[in-house]
Amino acid sequence: MKADPAIQRRLLDLQALDSGIDRLAVRRRGLPELAVLTERGEALSALDDEIVGVQTELGDVTRVQRRLENEIDVVRTRSARDTQRLESGAVTNSRELENLQSELASLARRQGVLEDEALERMEAVEALEARIAEFTARRADLTAEIDAATTSRDKAFAEIDAEAARLRERRDALAPQLPEALITLYERIRASSSGVGAAALVRRRCEGCHLELSGGDLRAVAAAPVDEVVRCEECRRILVRTPESGL
Repeated sequence: MKADPAIQRRLLDLQALDSGIDRLAVRRRGLPELAVLTERGEALSALDDEIVGVQTELGDVTRVQRRLENEIDVVRTRSARDTQRLESGAVTNSRELENLQSELASLARRQGVLEDEALERMEAVEALEARIAEFTARRADLTAEIDAATTSRDKAFAEIDAEAARLRERRDALAPQLPEALITLYERIRASSSGVGAAALVRRRCEGCHLELSGGDLRAVAAAPVDEVVRCEECRRILVRTPESGL
């Protein structure tokens, strides 16, 4: 393939623009804010699951506590009624008196058991509410970090996208000035060579693979017509000769 030496050097300008666009894409994908958002998002999701679990447990314990308190109220009411009967002197039969006293003793024991259970549930409720308060505070911190990272990411995205747009605009203006066949070859090589389709020969070294040309390869390049599109024997990229090539 033939191309004017000046045109070949313009190919290096195109490569510089493409490399700049590629670097911006890599930078965009590798923003530290993205890792922060992923990590904090996962942490927030896990925390929300924990909050739901604790809230469910709190609801269960609270229902049991209310049931115990209702039972305690029933026992207290029965105990108060039986005490009133006992103290009123209305019960004179010894057998009935004995049964009434036995029931009062039983009610007192039952009330003690229920109150102990209710106290345990009350302590459990307080502990669960404390955990929810702790989780809520942690959630607020995570949300604040996510908001800050989102703002920072969006700002970085805007800057990167604006710079990429400027480079693409320059590329779109330059590419049509180059021969279609040369562009086709360049794009094909670029697609299979880590985004680099053309490289300068500088001081006998290919700037694409960073290897110095052997004596035979260097002589072949030097002997090639100036308008011949040559390629590096090592990486097969288009090798553009410059005044710094060392030929």
